[in-house]
Amino acid sequence: MAVYALGDLVPRIHPDAYVHPDAVVIGDVTIGAESSVWPTAVLRADFGRVEIGERTSIQDGTILHTTERWPTVVGSDCVVGHNAHLEGCTIEDRCLIGSGSVVLNRAVVRAGSVIGAQALVPEDLEVPAGHMALGVPARPRPMDTAVQAEWIDYGVREYVGNAKRYRYELRRLDL
Repeated sequence: MAVYALGDLVPRIHPDAYVHPDAVVIGDVTIGAESSVWPTAVLRADFGRVEIGERTSIQDGTILHTTERWPTVVGSDCVVGHNAHLEGCTIEDRCLIGSGSVVLNRAVVRAGSVIGAQALVPEDLEVPAGHMALGVPARPRPMDTAVQAEWIDYGVREYVGNAKRYRYELRRLDL
C-alpha cells in the first residue's frame, strides 16, 4: 500500500483495517478498526485531517480530501461507493454514500442517511437523519428507515468480510 507521511503529518491506520496495495493514503489520516480502503482510492490529508470510523468501506476510485478549515470525517458503519468524492464534509454513522456522488465543504450527512448515486450534495447542505438525498443538486427526502438500515447493514457486513478475505487471499501474479 502507498502510505505517506507529509512532514509531521503521519497516517494512523488501525492494525485491523485493510488498505489495498493500490490505494493511496497521505498525511493526517485516521482509519478505524475493520475499515477498508479499496484500489485507486485516495485519502489525501495535506491541508487538514481525514477521519474514517470503524467498519467503514471506502471503495474503488473514491477521493477523500480536506481543507485547512473543514476536515473530512466519515463515521463508523458507512459504505462509501465507487468513485465518490468527499471534500471537507461530515458523514455521520451508518450512512450509504452512492457511487459517483460528490459531498462538498461543510455539508453534513446525518446518521442513517443515504446519498444516491451521482448526487451532488452542495456546500452547507444538511441531510437530516434517516433521509435520502438524490439529484443535482441533491434534495433530501424522508425514506423507509427499515429498508435503509437493511441496505447499510448488508454493505457493511459484505465489506468487512471482503477485507478479511483480501488480507489473507490477495496475491499479486505479475511479479
